[in-house]
Amino acid sequence: MKIWIDADACPKMVKEVIFKASFRLKVPVVLVANSYMAVPPGGLISSIQVEKGADIADFYIVENVSEKDLVITADIPLAALVVEKDATAINPRGELYTAENVRERLSMRDFMKDLRDSGVDTGGPQAFGLKDKERFANSLNRILTKMMK
Repeated sequence: MKIWIDADACPKMVKEVIFKASFRLKVPVVLVANSYMAVPPGGLISSIQVEKGADIADFYIVENVSEKDLVITADIPLAALVVEKDATAINPRGELYTAENVRERLSMRDFMKDLRDSGVDTGGPQAFGLKDKERFANSLNRILTKMMK
């Protein structure tokens, strides 16, 4: 089992929670990003720097993820591909992606994009805060416990 992080846009607080869980449970973590990512020492956590470009990191994760892996991403199209490969995916707020809800989220994402393209100000997600970090940590622990049985 590995934890893959779509790292370019992943909040620092979320990475810190994942690193602690990795050390505690001895689970390898791979950060995949278009830019250099520093990782803590210890050998369990590694970083892959892919070429710059849209979805290059996503494609790398999809090519290398296995059924037993967990992917952390806010990217809904990436989550859909991960779920399609029977791996587990959650977003940085701790929400589990499933075959059912990922299709729904893709539709909503496309709808919101159409609105923005037509000039409607749709706003954005709320700032990531301590409650989100706590929710993510609880979700991560629950999922890892289930996956490691």
